[in-house]
Amino acid sequence: MAEVLTTADVTASTASSLSPSVVPSNLPLISAFLSFALAQFLKIFTTWYKERRWDSKRLLDSGGMPSSHSATVSALAVAIGFQEGTASSAFAIAVILACIVMYDASGVRLHAGRQAELLNQIVCELPQEHPLSSVRPLRDSLGHTPFQVWCAFSELIVVPTLV
Repeated sequence: MAEVLTTADVTASTASSLSPSVVPSNLPLISAFLSFALAQFLKIFTTWYKERRWDSKRLLDSGGMPSSHSATVSALAVAIGFQEGTASSAFAIAVILACIVMYDASGVRLHAGRQAELLNQIVCELPQEHPLSSVRPLRDSLGHTPFQVWCAFSELIVVPTLV
């Protein structure tokens, strides 16, 4: 006799298969978050090395060395490659996403930051009576040099392997 499944049976079996341990066992998610946290944490030390001052605000800032965006998407792609295999569609999507984010970080965002520096300099040179002389400076730490992106990319090998 054929077995008939009801909606309640399917719902119960689905709910029982989703346990609270789903998130901790998700290698790509953990790798991405750990890479982001590590990159942000390392920014404190790279700022100290470059400027000889401790700046805890770097934990939350974008820009600088290493690129946390690049580290996050790169670790995600590598972890998906480890878990799903490099022939999977998920890996292909993750690699394309990583390439777009890294291109954006070292291209568009880098140049937007350089433009912000230049605009801030122009505003500083305006006379005090000019209406724009009291405008708050633009954030100029937006993008990354290709070296900063490469350093974040190299971090990707470490974190998914350790997780």
